[in-house]
Amino acid sequence: MKTAVLVDGDFYLRRHRKLRTKYHTPEFAAKDILTLALAHMDDKACKRESELYRILVYDAPPLDKRAHQPISKKSLNFQDTDTFKFRSEFHRYLKRTRKVALRLGRLRDGARWIIKPEVVKRLISGKMSLDELTDNDFYYEIQQKGVDIRLGLDVASLAYKRLVTRIILVTGDSDFVPAAKLARREGIEIVLDPMWADVHENLYEHIDGLRSVIDESGKFICEPTKKSTRQRKKKKAGS
Repeated sequence: MKTAVLVDGDFYLRRHRKLRTKYHTPEFAAKDILTLALAHMDDKACKRESELYRILVYDAPPLDKRAHQPISKKSLNFQDTDTFKFRSEFHRYLKRTRKVALRLGRLRDGARWIIKPEVVKRLISGKMSLDELTDNDFYYEIQQKGVDIRLGLDVASLAYKRLVTRIILVTGDSDFVPAAKLARREGIEIVLDPMWADVHENLYEHIDGLRSVIDESGKFICEPTKKSTRQRKKKKAGS
């Protein structure tokens, strides 16, 4: 039973930061994707042996422009930000990880600063005045583009060419519903791993199973061990 693991990179990093806070570095985040995929291969609910076909990660390169901050008007080079450095390193480690293919979309530059929702609430409630606003109360508007279409094309290719019999989707985004529907129509089993995030109702309709292999305390469930790997090799050698 060949299984492909498709990971929404932006979603994964947000959930990884929440669940694996102590290990949220570019290197560990990349390594944990492989561990997550291997943990899904040990799914006891699937009564057939699973073989990892490939891990496909969908993301966009970080923003690399300059802009002036909204309050102080100081020049900001996004290449100097922690977000840029983290994302760049994360992509670099992914490219070196076995069985992983990185699918990069692009960023749509909104070219404007937007007040954070929680700051707006404080302003409306009177707990904060306009004079108290700082640069940290804003975020720069960017949006990933081309990620959904790349995932959809890969799902179609996997399904029509019969390359796998099961797909693990690591996401919580309902934008991937059309891809899940297509795969199921072609007889592919779809298992969703939302990493304990809330799942949109539309996704529930078009999956065959729901399983998160990182528990809410940040530990992997059924994490492959060296002992289990040796036992598998021994079993194969004796057969």
